[in-house]
Amino acid sequence: MSDPKDRLFRHLALLRLIPRAPKSISTTELLQRLKAENFDIDRRTLQRDLIGRLALDFPLLCDESHRPYLWSFPKDTPQFDFPALDTPTALAFVLAESHLSKLLPPSVLSLLAHHFDLAHRQLQGLEHNNLAHWAKRVRTLPNGKALQPAEVDSAIWSQVATSLLEMRQLEIVYLSRSKGEHKTLRIHPAGMISRHSVSYLIGTVEGYTDVRQFALHRIQQAACLDAPTREQPDFEIDHYIQSGGFNSSGPIKHNELIADVSPHIAWLLNETPLSPEQSLKPLPGSDWQRLRARVPDDQETLWWVFGLGESVHLHEPKRWVDVIKEKLTKMSGLYTQPMQHHSATIIDAHACQEAP
Repeated sequence: MSDPKDRLFRHLALLRLIPRAPKSISTTELLQRLKAENFDIDRRTLQRDLIGRLALDFPLLCDESHRPYLWSFPKDTPQFDFPALDTPTALAFVLAESHLSKLLPPSVLSLLAHHFDLAHRQLQGLEHNNLAHWAKRVRTLPNGKALQPAEVDSAIWSQVATSLLEMRQLEIVYLSRSKGEHKTLRIHPAGMISRHSVSYLIGTVEGYTDVRQFALHRIQQAACLDAPTREQPDFEIDHYIQSGGFNSSGPIKHNELIADVSPHIAWLLNETPLSPEQSLKPLPGSDWQRLRARVPDDQETLWWVFGLGESVHLHEPKRWVDVIKEKLTKMSGLYTQPMQHHSATIIDAHACQEAP
């Protein structure tokens, strides 16, 4: 015997699928649609559902002149507002909730809250539908160490989101990382970018025209103003990113990267290439391979190469080679200095930062 909750959601799904006359749907198509939603059902069970329970409680029409039978509701039947989602939609809401919470304005999230709650409850109520268990069995993991998300005050996030959504100016008290002091600024928001564990408001400061970034967690106070934001017709968020908004100080160019890589890195890059323009060729007399790839000239790619450590020997670009050599020299000095000198150096560095 099927689980009562599964049967209930199956019946709700059936009622959603059956159209009003003159449209109709065949028994075969109903069976296919239910199986596509991962309901465990056969033709005999479907026929029992239609002719039995549902036909008693709802004004179903059955055209028996066709094989398979065609099903519909009378054309004047009122639309049903069922308190349930189809199973794929419920699954999509459950998986999307955590991701969208950092991207959608709170006003929109509040409108979706009952959908998220309904989706969770519906999946929890389905015991024999494989889709209902999908969210329990899949996870996403970042490639590399993922830092905990920076905490953003909910009231501040609400003001920032409202300002961006309604194109209104925003007054903030902002903690400058470079100067370590608070500043009161009037911002004209232009966009927002979520990057790893930090979200950034993109906009211009009153009295200036250059586009800047403001980490949301460093905003100490925020107030959405009635004044409209200044129009920025030349701003386009994808162009901003590609022109060096995050990874470099200017427009992102491309370099040819040439390096010798160890066998396990070569295997990794053979399966997941560094770029569409990449080649790997064995080095004579060695199990290493020569890597050539067209890559962006940005900090993120440089950090990735540097993070490979002893598994890569970089040849080009020369500027990156010099940067890596300098970093290795500093690291070597850091680990060869006496521990007392380390402490003194760190203290002196902090003292310099706090100096007026």
